[in-house]
Amino acid sequence: MDLSEQDRAELHSVLKSQACDGSVSARAQMVLWYGDGYRKVEIAAMSRATRPTVDKWLKRYEQYGVEGLVNRVSPGGPQQIPDRVRARVLALTRKTLPSTLGISHWSSPEMARYIKKTEGVYVSSNWVSSLWRKHGLRPWRQGTFKISRDPDFGVKVGDVVNLYLDPPEGEVVV
Repeated sequence: MDLSEQDRAELHSVLKSQACDGSVSARAQMVLWYGDGYRKVEIAAMSRATRPTVDKWLKRYEQYGVEGLVNRVSPGGPQQIPDRVRARVLALTRKTLPSTLGISHWSSPEMARYIKKTEGVYVSSNWVSSLWRKHGLRPWRQGTFKISRDPDFGVKVGDVVNLYLDPPEGEVVV
């Protein structure tokens, strides 16, 4: 690789720049060493990098110049779960549960099963948990009062209230 004086000056400015982090400076140094005639194996040893790493940065410099020495942000893979399903999970989490489920609050496995059944889309319970964390949702801590489904609930509550209001003679209810 033949480096012009302008290329060398630009690479040396990267070495001394406070704007670039140390990794970009190390990559610029690799390019300078290669321009000075060092072999890739020697550059790998001097920079304490692997040979494929040296190849990668030299190739990136040849293709893009100094800008190629900066890390690129990976956009990640394509979104696997449709936005309509995300919206549905978030809406269901914030609404009152369907009474047919017979549960007091959503759990991530319950939500995953419900979405599979109603939307026909498989989502994992881990994905549901991650979505809830991202949006600050904790359906098991909604702070709402849940009424028991016990058919004798009213009678039992009445007994407890009466015990507090009219304790047995000589007894204290704590």
